[in-house]
Amino acid sequence: MKLVVQRVAHANVKVDGQIVGEIGRGLMVLVGFGENDTESEADYLSRKLVKLRIFEDKNGRMNKSIKDIGAKLLLVPQFTLYASTKKNRPSFHKALSPDVATRLFDYFVSKCSEEVDVETGDFGAYMEVDLLNNGPVTILLEKEHEE
Repeated sequence: MKLVVQRVAHANVKVDGQIVGEIGRGLMVLVGFGENDTESEADYLSRKLVKLRIFEDKNGRMNKSIKDIGAKLLLVPQFTLYASTKKNRPSFHKALSPDVATRLFDYFVSKCSEEVDVETGDFGAYMEVDLLNNGPVTILLEKEHEE
């Protein structure tokens, strides 16, 4: 499972020209699932994400989490995080199948929602994501499936 975490001043996601998810200050996160990912990886990364201290404290140090500052998450499903670019045309054979990935995305959203407010994009839809990266701060979080 892969997350591309971006600290934002604001972000939104549109489907067919309509905003389906929108946040102010918080984290916009692209969420991708690999072919072997399960709820175990989603559990681990949901805990990691809400505790990730990438917001500044009063001394200007990255020492506060999204939960600490009461901000929101915007979670956007992004299967292309598992693109293989061995050749010039990307292949997505390492991504989790859409039917299973949809359920796992919903599970991940529910786990994150237990800790913070969450907005989302629409799984499988063509989306336009607009954001103002604050910093910029962009961090990649990954959890490989363990058998």
